[in-house]
Amino acid sequence: MKKHNKKKEARREERVHRSGRRQYPQFEGKVQMTREGFIYVIIEGQDDDVYVKAGKTRHALNGDWVRVAVTKSAGRGMRREGEVVEILRPSKAPFVGYMHFMGAQAWVLMQSKFMPYDIQVDAELARSMGAQAGMKVAVVVDHWLRGEPSPWGHLVDVLGTPGDNDTEMHAILAEFNLPYRFEKEVENAADKISEEITAADLKGRKDFRDTLTFTIDPADAKDFDDALSFRRLENGNYEIGVHIADVSYYVKPGSAVDKEARERGTSVYLVDRTVPMLPEKLCNKLCSLRPDEDKLTFSAVFEIGPKGAVKSRWIGRTIIRSDSRMDYDQAQAVIDNPPEKDKRTPLQDALLTLNGLAHIFRETRFKAGAINFDRPEMKVEVDGQGKPVRVFQKIARESNNLIEEFMLLANRTVAEYVGTGGKMNGVPMKSAKTFVYRIHGEPNYEKLESLRGFASNFGYKMEEATSGKSAASSLRELLSSSKGKPEYEAFQNIALRSMAKAVYSTDNIGHYGLAFNFYTHFTSPIRRYPDLMVHRLLSAYLAGGSSADKARFEKECVHASERELVAADAERTSVKYKLVEFMQDKIGQEFEGAVSGMTEWGMYVEIDDTHIEGMVPLREIRSDFYEFDEARYRLVGRRTRRQYRLGDRVRIKVKNANLEQRLLDYELIENEEDTTPAPAPAAPARGRGRKRPEPRRKAR
Repeated sequence: MKKHNKKKEARREERVHRSGRRQYPQFEGKVQMTREGFIYVIIEGQDDDVYVKAGKTRHALNGDWVRVAVTKSAGRGMRREGEVVEILRPSKAPFVGYMHFMGAQAWVLMQSKFMPYDIQVDAELARSMGAQAGMKVAVVVDHWLRGEPSPWGHLVDVLGTPGDNDTEMHAILAEFNLPYRFEKEVENAADKISEEITAADLKGRKDFRDTLTFTIDPADAKDFDDALSFRRLENGNYEIGVHIADVSYYVKPGSAVDKEARERGTSVYLVDRTVPMLPEKLCNKLCSLRPDEDKLTFSAVFEIGPKGAVKSRWIGRTIIRSDSRMDYDQAQAVIDNPPEKDKRTPLQDALLTLNGLAHIFRETRFKAGAINFDRPEMKVEVDGQGKPVRVFQKIARESNNLIEEFMLLANRTVAEYVGTGGKMNGVPMKSAKTFVYRIHGEPNYEKLESLRGFASNFGYKMEEATSGKSAASSLRELLSSSKGKPEYEAFQNIALRSMAKAVYSTDNIGHYGLAFNFYTHFTSPIRRYPDLMVHRLLSAYLAGGSSADKARFEKECVHASERELVAADAERTSVKYKLVEFMQDKIGQEFEGAVSGMTEWGMYVEIDDTHIEGMVPLREIRSDFYEFDEARYRLVGRRTRRQYRLGDRVRIKVKNANLEQRLLDYELIENEEDTTPAPAPAAPARGRGRKRPEPRRKAR
């Protein structure tokens, strides 16, 4: 596995910022604003951002791309400081606030943790859009000229009454500049696509309609991108097909539907709804692999031996007819209670055989160096009005792993074929061609070294990581030996922070987390635009086409990666909103939990049962003045020398649930030993010590 060198490393500008006789280095980065008006400039490729006081921002706002001059280097316990030199690209993302009229003037009042300034808008235009006082609206800033007391903007949407579930979910989508409806032109274009499958549509396709085929998806799923087919061969091997909705056959490049899908990049899954990448006609009907309906698919078909060896592979266009639609619980019931061999239905036989192969594939991956972060995924259940009624842990079971392993097999096979210029369907490609890969670089070795030091505090000996493979091995050993112990989740959290982000790229470096040299996304074209690009490229190459324009597809990869991040942020925000809403009636209640994070200004605690995280502000811990020891991931009381480390057990009381800012505040319940000084305390510090940096409180 090659080591990934980011293409978008921080750009060190040749120009310097001059102040008197001093010259300061400049960088470009993205603004993260705070409620107090100061900002942080996040520079890609650098771990530390740049703090800018409110008076030195040049009216830069959250999401703006700016050039910043670093005027103070990082010192002991203090971050870098600077000032904005130029706003290079203002953000077009809306801010969400409350409509307020005052005579002939109108304002959007902000209560966002990312926007401290109210925005003036045209009152007449706001009223013409149906805005009324107190309503939630979305506003885009147009300008903030020097000398003006506040920014000017224009409304882009009237969201509705605050507190209403639809209003709040639409507000989250608006905040991330995500659409929640399709334009009529796009809907009409989708509606015009024919549902009839003609003889021309079948030309060149393999027919799998007489082969046992089925889907396994969540119980509430409506779009089924993938299906599996199964057939026993006379030689004792199995023919297994991974069939994927042939979206590229219906959605043509440059069409209205295609342009909208590209812009969205992915479907967005909020707590109570899905915002699809494609109109309903396509995602839930035409392309969805519903049972007892003929469907056009793009497939990877394998001959596999009983011990998991892949004997042959074929990729091409097909037609299928699903015999059964199962959910994960139904599939798991068969796996948990397998009928005797002579009493199994063909579907049960297929399911159990595939599950056995999936076990082999999974074990092989982990032996090759794949990493499994077994973190609990918490789900929020809402009622018909969107009110959260339950928070529960979603556990991945064998039925989930079964589908995952065969999707991984198909994705890897497609990437290997194009990436190696190999032979497929009896025809050699001769040379590798431009492709869209899903890549994942090696971890940050400095952060892994910090984890090694942290683990040693608990008595664990973690081998030094000298390569990607040794890093994976030492991580697996650490997580395996600590599983079930209080420090396990702390180790997982730090390990996750050391990992690179998976992205799309035309430059293949492999996928470190999966331990694959070649990997792509082929299996979900209904909900991911990169998969649609992969289908188009694959179709062209199977037909003998020449290599695509690398520069063009690299640009598309960057765009798709950005859209994926935005969608993930919106999804996390909707979950956070519902978790805070769930906790609103629990103010004053006490819970057991574990320390899940810490900063200079607060200690984060996760409640045991629900894993709902909130912050205990350090200034509100009564027993002592606590300081953050970043090198050892701990908080140390100045007087008592009492320590809090990641994973420590604590008891908290819910103090505040701020729904507007989606923040939870906890109060630490201390006992007598927490307030008792250690037997040999350090020499008392003079005064209050160093000044804490301005708080940077991200939503977690």
